[in-house]
Amino acid sequence: MTICDNLRTIGQRLRAAEARCHRPADSVQLLAVSKRHPVSALQAALACGQRAFGENYVQEMVEKAEALPGQGIEWHFIGPIQSNKTRLIAVTASWVHSVERLKIARRLSEQRPAAAPPLNICLQVNISAEDTKSGLIPAQVSALAHQVAALPGLQLRGLMCIPAPETDFSRQRVAFARLRQLQEQLVGEGLALDTLSMGMSGDMEAAVAEGATLVRIGTAIFGARE
Repeated sequence: MTICDNLRTIGQRLRAAEARCHRPADSVQLLAVSKRHPVSALQAALACGQRAFGENYVQEMVEKAEALPGQGIEWHFIGPIQSNKTRLIAVTASWVHSVERLKIARRLSEQRPAAAPPLNICLQVNISAEDTKSGLIPAQVSALAHQVAALPGLQLRGLMCIPAPETDFSRQRVAFARLRQLQEQLVGEGLALDTLSMGMSGDMEAAVAEGATLVRIGTAIFGARE
């Protein structure tokens, strides 16, 4: 199976999930998680029409962006954010999915180039309350959301989560439903949010059923990491 074949298969799964859930066709964006994969793998995906790529490591994202100029790529940073790396993220990325501290959001705001469009932000929520996972607990989300929404150079778009692994479809939906309900609460508080970044290879159908607008798929597209 080639990367093109894999993208086609994932696309078919997404469209089928949308249809089953009475979601509009193409309402869920596919983010190809390309961390630890070579530039040649991204070039293969680009040749098949994929334009949104997710990276976990700042330097790797920057190096790939420099190797692939003028390709219309939308870079999404989805990993942990260190204070000393915010400038590189603010200059290179179109989206950041992993904001969980006001300090980081302020630095991204200050360091976003004035000529660039606003940096799209998702707050990362530790929706399953796991000790080993990053992210805000749900009770912390509203306060930070309102603070981030007020910062110049940023556009708060929604929420992201990585739930505890679960194989049962119904149980997968529970965590995603919690994130959706949290976003609905924020919209009720006056925030214009349109993005739920949730769902990976093993649970993306459950995420689509609960309103995901963006799913993050890596190994099912690119194979095992080098």
